[in-house]
Amino acid sequence: MNYSQYIIAFILTFVMASLLTPFVKKLALKINAVDYPEGRKVHTKVMPRLGGLAIFFAVVIGFLYLQPDDPHMLKIILGATIVLITGILDDIFTLTPKQKLCGQLLAAFVVVTSGLLIDKVTLPFVGTVYIEEYLSYPLTILWIVGVTNAINLIDGLDGLAAGVTAIALTSIMIMGFMDGRLVVVALSVILIGSTLGFLVHNFYPAKIFMGDTGAMFLGYSVAIISMLGLFKNVALFSFVIPIIVLAIPLFDTIFAIIRRILNKQSITMADKHHLHYCLVDLGFSHRTSVLIIYLISACFGVSAILFTHATLWASLIIMIVLIIIIQIGAEIVGLIGENQKPFLNMLKKIFSLNKPQKDNS
Repeated sequence: MNYSQYIIAFILTFVMASLLTPFVKKLALKINAVDYPEGRKVHTKVMPRLGGLAIFFAVVIGFLYLQPDDPHMLKIILGATIVLITGILDDIFTLTPKQKLCGQLLAAFVVVTSGLLIDKVTLPFVGTVYIEEYLSYPLTILWIVGVTNAINLIDGLDGLAAGVTAIALTSIMIMGFMDGRLVVVALSVILIGSTLGFLVHNFYPAKIFMGDTGAMFLGYSVAIISMLGLFKNVALFSFVIPIIVLAIPLFDTIFAIIRRILNKQSITMADKHHLHYCLVDLGFSHRTSVLIIYLISACFGVSAILFTHATLWASLIIMIVLIIIIQIGAEIVGLIGENQKPFLNMLKKIFSLNKPQKDNS
């Protein structure tokens, strides 16, 4: 397949998503698939959601054009359909967290029955480690459901989920090119084009939200593409690469779980302490907060690409530095909690011990 086909697919999906979104907006308003303002939300007027339908139909058109082939594709499509229907039902009727989780688990179960599994990882000083089947199944389901919800949770500011997803997919696409995984490249291209076409209408000030229809569909798609590409990469630390690419949504979700456990709250309870809300609370504007997270996401994407081509010790250094940056950043903006700053407190103690004492005599 030549590069011109990928370019045509990108343009096709971008244009179709951009053209379809206004029609989806009218449909959402007609069937009352709307998002009402409330305490933890930043919008002040009723907004149509269901925008993910425009992304989905554009992806279908791009898929029919490129026709990427993979032995697992039929069940991947079936899983995507289940996730899409779950998202549509939530956007129209507002499902409970348990009902949405059931739809996500069903979609993930369909995928693993196709044989698409996280069945091996590569580790430093050890090499390739093959995962037993009884562990591979739950690990794969956890990854699909986890990434699906991670993208959903960052969908709190105009254009945020769409932009972060497009950046993550761009990183995956580049690594797919380098690794010769044409299915990964094809799926990434049509999803990037569709997402950016929708972003034309979703960037601040948004005219429509993607809703759970879009956020869960994109999260599911990113999880599947990373399994087709990044987890199949035989480079060192293969299990780390997709985590770096998706660092913003994944760690935002992890810190949310930790925060709620520390506060003795249900992990499904919504709050206003996600990264995007914290940046707004620090005084950044809506648009600036989104652009800051775009920049951070791009940095992680570049780090993942460098990671795949670094030496063992360089990879270790990159990983350690990224972990420290994530932890310090989380403590500074308050992702874990206002009083939960173990790393910063440790640094303060170290520097205070090394600081020369004043002689008061």
